[in-house]
Amino acid sequence: MPDWDTRLVVTYDDGTGEKDISPIDSFTPTFSLNAEALHSVEDTHMGVVYSPQTLSFSMTVRAIGDVAAQLTALALSGQRFSVSLKEKEGDDWGFKQIVMSECVITSATPSTATIQGAPTATCSGFSLGTTADSKAAGSTSAP
Repeated sequence: MPDWDTRLVVTYDDGTGEKDISPIDSFTPTFSLNAEALHSVEDTHMGVVYSPQTLSFSMTVRAIGDVAAQLTALALSGQRFSVSLKEKEGDDWGFKQIVMSECVITSATPSTATIQGAPTATCSGFSLGTTADSKAAGSTSAP
């Protein structure tokens, strides 16, 4: 039975080399694979119409060190980057890695500063492509 000690590492490449963003409080990728049934007067569901895929993400970091500043700088410059989630240690995660490429941050929301705990910053954006490498199967990608 897995002990779920696996840690995920979020990295980005801004064109000057790969850099780690750590610690990440949460990272939520969203893959919307839209399809709609094509109906006919005589038959139902005679086909399918596919809409473009939507690949978005949201990540939350604590405003400690320069992690929030690095993400804010990427957002303000509009620079594209890649985000990859890799298994750091352990073998209980089902993927070797997930890579979201050509990412753009569309919004950054800092939390209010409080007496207890560090404030956080939540960055949201989209990706123009993604690749997922499963441990059991091969690689899959989306443009």
